[in-house]
Amino acid sequence: MSVDQFFGVVIERDGETIKPVSLEVINAARRLADLVSGRVVVFCLSHDAEASAEPFTASGADEVRFLNHPDLNNYMHDNYAFALKHALDRTPMDYLFLPATNNGKELSAVLSVQLGVGVATDCIALDVGSDGGVEAVRPISSGKALSTVRFKGNKPHILTLRPNVFRAGESSSEKPVEIFREIIELGVNSNAAQKLVKEVGSQMDITEARIVVSGGLGMQGPDNFQLLKDLADVVGGAVGASRPVVDNGWRDFSSQVGQTGRTVSPDLYIACGISGAVQHLAGMSSSRCIVAINSDPHAPIFSYADYGIVGDAVKLLPIITREFIKILAG
Repeated sequence: MSVDQFFGVVIERDGETIKPVSLEVINAARRLADLVSGRVVVFCLSHDAEASAEPFTASGADEVRFLNHPDLNNYMHDNYAFALKHALDRTPMDYLFLPATNNGKELSAVLSVQLGVGVATDCIALDVGSDGGVEAVRPISSGKALSTVRFKGNKPHILTLRPNVFRAGESSSEKPVEIFREIIELGVNSNAAQKLVKEVGSQMDITEARIVVSGGLGMQGPDNFQLLKDLADVVGGAVGASRPVVDNGWRDFSSQVGQTGRTVSPDLYIACGISGAVQHLAGMSSSRCIVAINSDPHAPIFSYADYGIVGDAVKLLPIITREFIKILAG
């Protein structure tokens, strides 16, 4: 069977673990490929020459290409871009998909410059147009409007996909999957910055979390954010924060949700002591379920919440955490 278009997917790892968002991206590429007799090609950069292809084949890949080198143990955009550029020279793609994570956004920008191609970031919907080309929908103006992007010019056209939007599903195809493994060469300075890699904590990226427990000034002080972490640890979530919290130095910028921070789309967003300023809502309004805890019954956040609790979040959070522990224990 002839192949109309080739869809490449770049895998993102967290140490030895494949990030769930990468499987979501494969799933999105698979849906498009099925509409145009396309082929999904996965590029997995790793130091492990024996890495398993099973997670990728189960998500819908037609072909898996492992690019192996000891210096690919940790993500560094120079190494990843160098390896991918040479791989794409040998295996041309029509489209290249990456997760819209910190690493994915950085890598897509670097590849866009090096390859001289266009990039659409933070896409939330994909379809095939009447001409057979991909159409991508992405938010603009802080999420107040949506734009439809169509591609022309040099290939591959690069897209980054927002986490938690293109949920991964098991592939029903039983066709054989081709697997290629290649030991690659990198630039002479490939390991120059390895010593600069530092431990940044075990908390997952809030943009990838299925559950986000977020705090505002209503948490009354930085020490009380431990209450949010306790709940997040129990439910398998991540801790977020409003801009005033970050401005006060209670939390790092990487935790900030909002117009000038991060955009999240979790299954569950628990807003604790957050009033609901429009700038914050711009970063979390696409959450599937919003629970608000605030002592002010007239706080704007309640107008957007699916469930609201009027009360002091500092006093209520330990109770809620204990109840989750009981429920999850069966």
